[in-house]
Amino acid sequence: MDPQMRTLFGSFTQALGTVTSAVGSIPSLSEKKQFALDLWGNVLQAIGNALEADDKTSNVLGTYGNGIQSIGNVTVVAALLSKEGKRLEITGNWLQSLGGLLSFADDWGSEQSSPLSPIGNVLQSIGNALQAIGGIYEERGNKEEGQSISIAGAWIQAVGSILCFLNELKEKTTPSKVG
Repeated sequence: MDPQMRTLFGSFTQALGTVTSAVGSIPSLSEKKQFALDLWGNVLQAIGNALEADDKTSNVLGTYGNGIQSIGNVTVVAALLSKEGKRLEITGNWLQSLGGLLSFADDWGSEQSSPLSPIGNVLQSIGNALQAIGGIYEERGNKEEGQSISIAGAWIQAVGSILCFLNELKEKTTPSKVG
C-alpha cells in the first residue's frame, strides 16, 4: 500500500475506532453492547495508530506519539478482556494521552497550512486524560461522576480524531504546489 494512503487509512481507522468507542459509552445501551463497541473501537484505534506510526515521512515525535497511542489502545483492550482490568484501562488511557501530546508537539513545531491536526491531537490527549480520570473516580467509588467524566472524554477524543482525519484527507487530496 502506498505510504500516503496507509497513513490516510490509518487516520480513518483510528477516527472510526474513537467514534465506535464513544458510542459504546452511551449509558442507555446494554452492558453487552457497550463492551463490544468499546472493545472493537479500541482495536480499530490500535490498528489505525499503528498504521500512522508506520509513516516513514513523519517526524520522530509523531511516529512515537502514534506508537504510544497504539500501545495504549492495546492496553485498554487487554484491560477489557481481563477480570481485574480497571487499573490497566486507566494506564492505557494515560498512555494514549501521552501519545497524543507527543503528536501534538510534532504538529506544533511543523509549518502546516491547517490547524486541524494540532487541535485534533490536543483534543484526543485531553479526552484520554479525562477517560483516565473518570476511571480513577469510578475505582474510588464515585461511579456516576466517573462515568460522566469518561463519557465526556470519549466524545472529546472522538472529535479530535475526526479533526486529525480531516487534516490527513485535506493533505492527501490537495495537489501540492511545485515551484
